[in-house]
Amino acid sequence: MNDISDIDRPLKLRGIRNAYEMARRLKIERKVPQVFITSPANRALHTAIIFLTVFELPYNKLVIDKRLYGNGLKEIIDLIKSQPDDLSKLMIFGHNPDFTELVRKYAKSTIFEIPTCGIAKFDFQCEKWSKIGKEAVISEFLDFPGKED
Repeated sequence: MNDISDIDRPLKLRGIRNAYEMARRLKIERKVPQVFITSPANRALHTAIIFLTVFELPYNKLVIDKRLYGNGLKEIIDLIKSQPDDLSKLMIFGHNPDFTELVRKYAKSTIFEIPTCGIAKFDFQCEKWSKIGKEAVISEFLDFPGKED
């Protein structure tokens, strides 16, 4: 598998299991987004499809956006801030180190690294996606495979 490019690298069996576990946890918490935006990388796309399957949502809720693959924190924030304001729940699938940087930007707690298949959920008190910022965070939810309650 050394000759497979990074974007084409598949999820390992452990990653598939972790994706199902994390999607089930979110479904139990009723934290179901309206739209899923994913990196075009095979492993992110596969993870997003697993979440859609567990949430029993149609595939037309999935958007593939190349800005989520290796383009840095600013591109991810621009993507989020450009969402339509009638959308209230959004889930994005991407990669480290960019996603750890993103979580650090908004988290009030100390975050060292978001592990593979880790989830960070933020609730913002603002009417427009363009206005999100650390000062607008009213709650955060962090979870990852193997996390102790």
